[in-house]
Amino acid sequence: MEHISQRVQSLAQSATLAMSQKSAELKAQGADMINLSIGEPDFNTPEHIKEAAKRAIDENYTYYSPVPGFMPLRRAISQKLKTENGVDYAPEQIVVSGGAKQSLCNVILSCINPGDEVIIPVPAWVSYVEMVKLAEGKSVLVPAAIDQDFKITPEQLRAAITERTRMLLLCSPSNPTGSVYSKAELQALVDVLKDYPQIIVMADEIYEHINFTGSFTSMASFPEIADRTVLINGVSKAYAMTGWRIGFCAAPLWLAKATNKLQGQYTSGASSIAQKAAEAAYTGSQQCVEDMRQAFERRRDLIVDLASKVPGWKVNKPQGAFYLFPDVSHYIGKTLRGKKIENDGDFAMYLLENAHVATVAGSAFCMPGYIRLSYATSDENIRKAFDRIQKALAD
Repeated sequence: MEHISQRVQSLAQSATLAMSQKSAELKAQGADMINLSIGEPDFNTPEHIKEAAKRAIDENYTYYSPVPGFMPLRRAISQKLKTENGVDYAPEQIVVSGGAKQSLCNVILSCINPGDEVIIPVPAWVSYVEMVKLAEGKSVLVPAAIDQDFKITPEQLRAAITERTRMLLLCSPSNPTGSVYSKAELQALVDVLKDYPQIIVMADEIYEHINFTGSFTSMASFPEIADRTVLINGVSKAYAMTGWRIGFCAAPLWLAKATNKLQGQYTSGASSIAQKAAEAAYTGSQQCVEDMRQAFERRRDLIVDLASKVPGWKVNKPQGAFYLFPDVSHYIGKTLRGKKIENDGDFAMYLLENAHVATVAGSAFCMPGYIRLSYATSDENIRKAFDRIQKALAD
């Protein structure tokens, strides 16, 4: 007898993972697929980080780790935040988890009660809304389309706040759009938030180092809200360590203790060996981060140029991360090769089946009429993908 909880039944499947799986199935059938659907650097983890993991095995770091993470790693994170971001979080305020995804969920489950409202600017990463749903909270979606560079205004933020608002969840640089809030834009949001001391600000800064603006401002650097700001970050994107599964939250002490308590009951400490690798990432040379950032910037310029030449696509120039989020609403309602394109999901599926290019529908990010393309792949793959897209849309 199948008996699935309402909690799990209410969750949507990850659209990014679903499209990646569909792409893999077509590839297994012999199709020459180009996967632009997955948010994962195509670089290998740098050698000095891999060596640290090997040493950890030889030194028998193979036992349970402390629930909030090894103290040397938490000290390294604390120092990174101070040096790079100018913010002060003691090691005791840092909880290391099995990826930034778990860190996000830990904080939401520790803060949100049934009926509490979480403001989420959209487009937004696919899991935010589902995590709030898991906590029985209510997502209040604030849309910012391509004409405002996918960034919400202070007026929009203030209009979304109610007496039930408990959290703002802000991602910069953004997944899925690559938009980066400037210091002035963040200050304008802070000027609103300072009037609402009950609102916790959770800043997802996982793409911090994949940034083409020349500077990065952390949400925790504003003194008006520093005592209620939670930072989410990790090693997956900046250091090409997606499979190592190490993320962290840096939070007010009361909240760090709450997430530690929660994590202690359902996963305990993150992988001991991956933690030692992450420590090496934070304390070693940062040249690998800059080398990858430069490669992503070159690819950004390439994909913007190619996407701008696709008839009917509306494209902006993202300032960070490794995503492009074009408006493809021009094609909705049209018929391509005998197939009626009813929505962005149909358009993404058309590209998958006819161009053998995997993308993700904008609806998955709460923004219909768009698609997300990841350019975390080779220049050659990007060029080849757009040759195919142009041909598939020209017929």
